[in-house]
Amino acid sequence: MHQKWSHTTEVEVETMSSTYSFYIETIEVNRLSALAFFAAGEKQFAGKRFYWQNREKTFTLVGLGHAYKIDNNSDEDRFDGIEKQWKELTKNIVKEESEPQPILFGGFTFDPKNDKKGEWDGFPQSFFAVATYQLVIRDDKAYVSIHLITDRENSLDEFEQLRKERDELIHAAQVKELKTYEKPRMTSYDELYKEEYLQTISRVTGLIQANEAEKVVIARTLKMKFEDTLTSPQALSHAINEQPESYLFGLEREKMFFFGATPERLVKVENGFAYSACVAGSIKRGKTAEEDQALGEGLLNDEKNLEEHQYVVEMIANTFERNCLEYKVPKRPKLLKVRDIQHLYTPVEGKLTSGATILQLVKHLHPTPALGGVPRKEALSIIRENETMNRGLYAAPIGWVDAEGNGEFAVAIRSALLKENQAYLYAGGGIVADSEPFSEYEETLVKFRPMLRVLGGQLHE
Repeated sequence: MHQKWSHTTEVEVETMSSTYSFYIETIEVNRLSALAFFAAGEKQFAGKRFYWQNREKTFTLVGLGHAYKIDNNSDEDRFDGIEKQWKELTKNIVKEESEPQPILFGGFTFDPKNDKKGEWDGFPQSFFAVATYQLVIRDDKAYVSIHLITDRENSLDEFEQLRKERDELIHAAQVKELKTYEKPRMTSYDELYKEEYLQTISRVTGLIQANEAEKVVIARTLKMKFEDTLTSPQALSHAINEQPESYLFGLEREKMFFFGATPERLVKVENGFAYSACVAGSIKRGKTAEEDQALGEGLLNDEKNLEEHQYVVEMIANTFERNCLEYKVPKRPKLLKVRDIQHLYTPVEGKLTSGATILQLVKHLHPTPALGGVPRKEALSIIRENETMNRGLYAAPIGWVDAEGNGEFAVAIRSALLKENQAYLYAGGGIVADSEPFSEYEETLVKFRPMLRVLGGQLHE
């Protein structure tokens, strides 16, 4: 097992009362399953883990333990607050070219002004962590980094203990047979506030017809109960197996595990270039290739869905225009097909101006019209007043940023929140002037399917 120091540095952070040192050690490891590494932390680090894999499957990230946490409830300033603390923490880090950066992973809640009580009670508006043990798999190479952020002057013994624990985690992930997880056994499910949801669609359609907004996304919740308490690796393993075409993510905080398989990138930044994806407008997959093609062609020519898609394209293009020296937007959408659903999809890319950062782009892009509505402020106000739930991290930005400002955020749809033997699933749809409550309801059923199947459930449609 190849091993070397990557760098040791001392960093002063304004929000702290004393100087903290940031120690990093990285080793390259042969053959390591990301899920096995995540599962190896079940005993010591339950409630303090995260998982990420991009849609192309070229980058996988696992975090065990919290070397450092950054969270806040700063409303409109929450993006700036996270960025400022992360820059302070990493400003003096120098590392060898081939080695992974320390990575900050987490998410921002959908709407900090939503104060409805529910399963997200106590969750901060922004929650991010640097892992104690960080696994990065990129270009078929696996690296495990130890991060120690401490104000103790002599931390050699502590670091030696971390090395020992790291080796035990790697050994467990490599040597123990990769566990196969059974599907959870669902005992019941409940479509929370179903009648209220249908009434909300009628009410919001009326508001749109009265010109109070052009489009508003309304979501709802499905609650599942299981025979046994679910573990995070159990849920994640089925998402990995069943939704290979999507971004895969999982974030633990105490007894909560939020995870999903989303098709939708919010923004990626790599070496000064930004990439986003307009994903809006959807239809189910066909039972045969011919039916699938016919449904897709219908979607590509459907006026309502094209209009909904265009709202997103215009908003993302405007954000890129403000933050990029140059950018490109295709004239027509294409189809993005995942296991249970197909979407209209338009990629956008641009070369960033010197001052633009990934967290500033997240701040400007969230929520896109695909998750909030048009105009944004009015749509958010209507959602706040009419939706029956608090979305928490659902439909919100989740992702990572490294010490050099590269990173990627996805939109946390096709997602579920696990709490012991219960799961909360989320789905929504864009409401416009001619929306019909029952067809909107049916669209949410299609969107529930990925997580429902992952968790062993089935809708009695």
